Amino acid sequence: MRKTLSILTAILLAGASTLALAHNCPNEMKAIDAKLSTKPALSPGDAARVQKLRAEGEAYHKAGQHDEAMKSLLEAKKILGI
Repeated sequence: MRKTLSILTAILLAGASTLALAHNCPNEMKAIDAKLSTKPALSPGDAARVQKLRAEGEAYHKAGQHDEAMKSLLEAKKILGI
């Protein structure tokens, strides 16, 4: 029984770590920041939208809402063409 509990605990922890790694929020933010550092030709509206989406993505990430973070960050990347 104790061995089974240990195995189940290990499986549960492995699953939890896989979910944590499934979200790539920090790398998406780095990609957006890198593109912004090249001063891409964006309209003022698009530039403001990208900045807003980037900030939302980071806030969602810090709040543990990774699906929402990825939506915001991917939308920002789409506007930037990356």
